[in-house]
Amino acid sequence: MDRVLVRLIAAPSFLALSLLPALSEPKHGIAMQGEPALPAGYQHFDYVNPDAPKGGSVTYCVVGSFDNLNPFILKSLRTTARGMIDTVYGNLIFEPLMQRNYNEPFSLYGLLADSADMDSERKSIEFHLNPNAKWSDGQPVTPEDVLFTYDVFTDKGRPPYSDRMSMIAKLEKTGDHSVKFTFNDKANREFPLITALTPIIPKHAFDRDSFDKTTLKPLIGSGPYTVDKVQPGQRIVFKRNPDYWGKDIPSKRGFDNFDQITIEYFLNANAKTEAFKKGICALDDETDPVKRDRDIDFPAFRKGDVKQEYFDTGIPPVVTGFLFNTRLPKFADPVVRRALGMLYDFEWANKNLFAGKFNRTMSFWQNSELSALGHPADEREKALLAPYPGRVPAEVMDGSWRPPVTDGSGQDRKVLRAAFEMLKGAGYHVEGGRMVDPQGNPFGFEIMTSSQDEERLAALYQRTLEKIGIDVTIRSLDGDQIQSRKQRFDFEVLIGTSGFNNSLSPGSEQLGRWGSVAAKQEGSFNLAGVADPAVDAAINAMLNARAKEDYVAAVRVLDRLLISGNYIVPMQYNTQQWLAYWSYLEHPQKTPIFGYQLPAWWRKPN
Repeated sequence: MDRVLVRLIAAPSFLALSLLPALSEPKHGIAMQGEPALPAGYQHFDYVNPDAPKGGSVTYCVVGSFDNLNPFILKSLRTTARGMIDTVYGNLIFEPLMQRNYNEPFSLYGLLADSADMDSERKSIEFHLNPNAKWSDGQPVTPEDVLFTYDVFTDKGRPPYSDRMSMIAKLEKTGDHSVKFTFNDKANREFPLITALTPIIPKHAFDRDSFDKTTLKPLIGSGPYTVDKVQPGQRIVFKRNPDYWGKDIPSKRGFDNFDQITIEYFLNANAKTEAFKKGICALDDETDPVKRDRDIDFPAFRKGDVKQEYFDTGIPPVVTGFLFNTRLPKFADPVVRRALGMLYDFEWANKNLFAGKFNRTMSFWQNSELSALGHPADEREKALLAPYPGRVPAEVMDGSWRPPVTDGSGQDRKVLRAAFEMLKGAGYHVEGGRMVDPQGNPFGFEIMTSSQDEERLAALYQRTLEKIGIDVTIRSLDGDQIQSRKQRFDFEVLIGTSGFNNSLSPGSEQLGRWGSVAAKQEGSFNLAGVADPAVDAAINAMLNARAKEDYVAAVRVLDRLLISGNYIVPMQYNTQQWLAYWSYLEHPQKTPIFGYQLPAWWRKPN
């Protein structure tokens, strides 16, 4: 607690008391907008089977490697093992104060804290820790653990955890089982929920001095599993803790049903697919419809031992595409990026690579009320953009913008000509068959890929760009090298097939993706290097909006700015999630708006 700021406040005057936010009551849940959907006394989330049988084992498979078990530090030579904190497999080891309900845009319910008392102005929040909450070694979770977490994250953690104390004026223990956050003027209306979602670590189990060093020693957490076995780079095995403190609380009922979870690592996607066919991996989540239609035709599937299923989601599709590092002079001009953005031939790719099963990505919140597409800017949006004239083209402002549509031939001259004329207007020209910039230097770039699928898409883009003299090279690296280069912003163009996941309640994560401060922070998710005061203002307005109308307006402004900035060349999407899985697995009947939730699956009893 030595670095956590705790301030003593003198007794306030009567006038000061009258100006304080109205007192509130501790609640079982909190929501970003409005009230949580589930009432006090709810028994479980509605997308789980509360009576799911416990037992058995499951093996998940991923591409990559790992050499570290501490997910909160920057200095990882490769990557952190999956499952320590994970939105896909669940927070197996470390837990936050409150648990997200994935069938609501952004609502949280009690976990390590059984209730939260947030004032109406969101200037403070007090969490009451569940007195039954324990670490896996049996010691209780205490307010001192919360204070230590913020202290060590601030000093030695990685973004975004290292930045959170900068928005906190005071963090204090207020009782044997309670801790209170008081926020400063840097905080926004979402930040109380962010504190509720920050994973908490045990003070007694971490050495402060060596916290920022990578480790393969199993770590102590409060989650439903413990680390059982570690084979660096190959495999990590988690064992369900029979004494897990939270197995009967409502937000955890129906989850964590396997006795053992193994995560196997493979060098590439093809090796992972073959392992699935052999029964090593429990499921396959291939996103390429042509590849999965081909690969699913194997004996176990034909016999019925393997199933395939589509899951509908209610959130905006993941945005994937070619991402420009705008820190580099060659990508500093948005006109150049706009011209390059015109040259991804989606129509050819969809017909020849994806059997026509995809739609074109055009917005960061596509298919929702938050999208700029089809929504002309209202007066709220115009007011937000007024200090930044000319940032958004007219067709993006009125919601009519769409990327160019080609004839699908792979050589649509009208699109090539339009892109060439745009570059010409920016001072570029062709000499000896090569595009050169206004200074006479050859214009080209390198696309970094990490899989054969990415290489195939990069090659398609490469062929189109070469038609107007732009020299593109493709560099294939393994996942560890990619991660290291991303952390240092050491790339020209990334092909992001993992993409940007967006929700119906975008919030502080947008600061990390697009905010000016994050553009300079090594290890941040602002890979494009976006540093635009208009974007910062839109995110700030979004985070501080009180009325839903103001919130929607701010997100649409952000969407318009990101579309207009051409930081990424969007590719394609399918709103359905596809999974193939071995028939010994079962899942709840209901799919929440965020899609299937593997922590709620179980194994059929023998």
